[in-house]
Amino acid sequence: MIEKIYQQFQEAYKVSTDSRKIEKDAVFFALKGENFDANDFALQVAEQGVASLVVADRKDLPKHERIIIVEDALKALQDLAAYHRSQSKATILSITGTNGKTTTKELVSAVLSKKYRLIHTMGNLNNHIGVPLTLLSIKPDTEMAVVEMGANHPGEIDFLCKIADPDYGLITNIGKAHLEGFGSFEGVIKTKTELYRHIKAHGKAVFVNQGNPLLWEQSEGQERISYGKHCDAFCPVVPAACNPYLSVGWREHLIQTHLVGSYNFENVAAAIGVGQYFGVDENAIVEALEAYTPTNSRSQVVETQKNRVIMDAYNANPTSMRAALINFASICGEQHLLILGDMRELGKASEEEHRNILALMKELKFKEALLVGSNFSAYNENVDWKTFDNVLCLCQYLESNPVSGKTILVKGSHSVQLEKVLPLL
Repeated sequence: MIEKIYQQFQEAYKVSTDSRKIEKDAVFFALKGENFDANDFALQVAEQGVASLVVADRKDLPKHERIIIVEDALKALQDLAAYHRSQSKATILSITGTNGKTTTKELVSAVLSKKYRLIHTMGNLNNHIGVPLTLLSIKPDTEMAVVEMGANHPGEIDFLCKIADPDYGLITNIGKAHLEGFGSFEGVIKTKTELYRHIKAHGKAVFVNQGNPLLWEQSEGQERISYGKHCDAFCPVVPAACNPYLSVGWREHLIQTHLVGSYNFENVAAAIGVGQYFGVDENAIVEALEAYTPTNSRSQVVETQKNRVIMDAYNANPTSMRAALINFASICGEQHLLILGDMRELGKASEEEHRNILALMKELKFKEALLVGSNFSAYNENVDWKTFDNVLCLCQYLESNPVSGKTILVKGSHSVQLEKVLPLL
């Protein structure tokens, strides 16, 4: 069955899972979600004639020359991606980690595209649907693919590796995130390092930050390409400054990035190490990194008419929150302000981790803070730090109490929706 679908896919090398956005001659997969069932639109899509084939899994659909019925449309999508990957000669580098995987993926892709015909994960489509869609964007002339992999429960990275079968792997770091799904920090370590184990059994080598003791230990006994501050690394890189933009030293170059936060050093060093290993011209590496501008609320500096805002509100967990606070304390002036949102999916560890962040804020002597969410509200004991149940309450407060002349860090889990405060800053 997959071979039959694959023959149709090869006509245009296009797939779609959104009935509203189907390119001509694409293969459409009718997937089901919590609040939708694309099978409802399968016949309509088939009759429109835009899709070359509709793969559906509802047995009551009428017979149609463009509809093929399978047991599970999602599994068919994943199987097609795995089969396509097995037919492709492209070199695949998979990237995972607790923090920085999307930024690292973007930086690595910017560097490698200077030399290779390359595709990479768009946005953060890094799950059981996004990874297959990324693999299916590989064309016959694609030389390299950078595939981001995310996980929030055990076994997920291993599952994605079985689909993508990467040649190389890179774990940015391992920290406390999605503890509710993983059960413990040990569960996070075991899941993230599934990439290392797959590469050791089936691939070539892993890229490892030699300055990360946990990753260095977990990658022991397999072929690895080292990068980071260690002078004996394959690719030694050193941080130079961060005021507020990060600059790094590599060989004879001082690379000035548009990334805020010293915590981005590891992401930049990884991109340099990958580029060096794959033979990208060193001037091209520098050019790619200096041209890259972050988007989507990831370490962005936004100069408004009233304030300087560091938007880092795409995600948050104890590891990334701690790094952001320490960095912010080191670079901001006296007129600084924190706007922090709850860290989600921490399970039983939620109270402890939120209390730890509040203690760090006190240790770093932050005087002004606006805290959003039930966790920060419940555990905050500092009367000078204001708390709000949700972002709408915060927005109402800012409308009545405008802020100006401040350097502001905005950070929280994406579900808190702190990006809504930016127009008021």
